Amino acid sequence: MATVGVDAGEVAGERRQLINVAYRLLGSVTEAADAVQDAYARWYALPRSRREGILSPGAWLTTVTSRICLDLLGSARARRERYVGAWLPEPLPGLTGAGRSGGTGTTGPADPAEQIVLDESVSMAFLVVLDSMTPAERVAFVLHDVFRYPFAEVADVLGRTPAACKQLAASARRRVGGARAPLPAAGRADVVRRVKEAWETKDIAALVGVLDPAAVMTADGGGMAGTVLRPVEGGARIAQYMVAIADRAPGLEILVRPVNGVPGLVARRSGVVVTVASFDVSDGRVSRIWVVRNPEKLRPWTREG
Repeated sequence: MATVGVDAGEVAGERRQLINVAYRLLGSVTEAADAVQDAYARWYALPRSRREGILSPGAWLTTVTSRICLDLLGSARARRERYVGAWLPEPLPGLTGAGRSGGTGTTGPADPAEQIVLDESVSMAFLVVLDSMTPAERVAFVLHDVFRYPFAEVADVLGRTPAACKQLAASARRRVGGARAPLPAAGRADVVRRVKEAWETKDIAALVGVLDPAAVMTADGGGMAGTVLRPVEGGARIAQYMVAIADRAPGLEILVRPVNGVPGLVARRSGVVVTVASFDVSDGRVSRIWVVRNPEKLRPWTREG
């Protein structure tokens, strides 16, 4: 019985790591939690003798979780074709910095969003790049480059040779290589505050000044919240759109809040989070804006104060 108890504790202790892997693979807290739950269900469905014969339950669970995510990524294209407008990853509330405190006091430690470690690999800019990869590239890159799993283990997940997985990771790395180094948090926070102030005062000139002339804004309403269905291109057009939105939403409260570990903006109406905006900043100006309004993707923010 002692062996079973230790095994149960070891298995339960893997959940945080699995959630972190699955969120980076899928860009969805909800889907990540479901994938991990499915992996645990498969574990407990094994005969006891089979479970006791597995030397590393953590490795087994990671492999199974990753395969589940790979299947979901493979079917994502068909699901995206039915999605209304642009699809963006689910934004995460939390601390600005390299990690989380493990809870805010308002949500339990079992909340999947609370178990995700916030670092550069979950920034919205990084997740958007990950989403441009093929499923196999994404799995190879996340497992090897982010979580440092050896290619022999990645090969077991993908059903390919270690050499082929190495090539997949290299291809994914080239996609990531084009991304600029992130601006330090202090500098990013200053730019985001300037956006907030200009937006609140409906100062188009000030907004144009803080936006890159070639900036692009992408919004995700999922057909459940009103927003543009196609990206808005150009700093001047984005500024005009933001002011028009402010005119149509009196009483909207705009707050600077950490989004996926870096400063972003959160809009609340009557205390309810209705919009979360992430920013990519380069040379002191905003070059990309990702706006999530789909209420299903804002569930981790429902208790955000």
